[in-house]
Amino acid sequence: MLRRVFPLTRGRVVGFSFLVGLAIVSLMVVLPGNGAADTASSKTITPTVILVHGAFADGSSWSGVIQRLERAGIRSVAVQNPLTSLDDDVAVTKRAIAQAPGPVVLVGHSWAGMVITQAGDDPKVKALVYVAAFAPDKGENVVAIEKRGPKGLGNPQIVKDDFNFLHLTSDSFVRDFAADIPQEQARVLSAVQGPWAEKALLQPVTYAAWETKPSWDIVTEDDHMISPLLQETMAAHIKAHTLRIKSSHVVMISHPREVTAEIMNAVAYVKTH
Repeated sequence: MLRRVFPLTRGRVVGFSFLVGLAIVSLMVVLPGNGAADTASSKTITPTVILVHGAFADGSSWSGVIQRLERAGIRSVAVQNPLTSLDDDVAVTKRAIAQAPGPVVLVGHSWAGMVITQAGDDPKVKALVYVAAFAPDKGENVVAIEKRGPKGLGNPQIVKDDFNFLHLTSDSFVRDFAADIPQEQARVLSAVQGPWAEKALLQPVTYAAWETKPSWDIVTEDDHMISPLLQETMAAHIKAHTLRIKSSHVVMISHPREVTAEIMNAVAYVKTH
């Protein structure tokens, strides 16, 4: 079930000559002023969609979305966050932004809402899409956000290892993180989950990109990780175009068609503004 609300406002050794030639070609590709991508406006270049995963996940969680974007002719890149700190995740995301040939639509799931809020200060980023994600104010961290509203619908079992990284137990992953996908698939995702550094929860963003850039927000109404009511509050606060989906936390896996469609709405906006 989908419900939409729009905001009221805004190996071999090679010859030296070969290497020199390769270097020259590389410079021709990356130096400013070479190619239409450097001079064309966002209205003539389809934006690159950069997909940023959250905690207890990896870039493959966007597979269904990537397939659909490819079919639509939209270039996408999935970041592989180390989940070791906010700064580290932002740095990886900014590298992806730097490699994009033109404007960027930055998409973040869960914890990655923090990441895109900070990394979105890059001028190439033209729009933000929050997917069951945190949308912090400047100076806010995850702990502070969680204090804003009620806890999630479930009771996630998060354990800390000897290295101060957080993990979801397998049963909790199935029950609280990915309740609306096949259990066998959820257990595989649990086995490959990305552990999340505990210190990341305390690290605040120093910039809030949504203050100056248009935002979209997908609220997951059956979410046991981030309270749907808290998601609603954040979406309203940032004045995002809001789409509600009756889904678990992994909406991009269980509802890739709807998530892709909303991302494409942001892409279309960037192309016409």
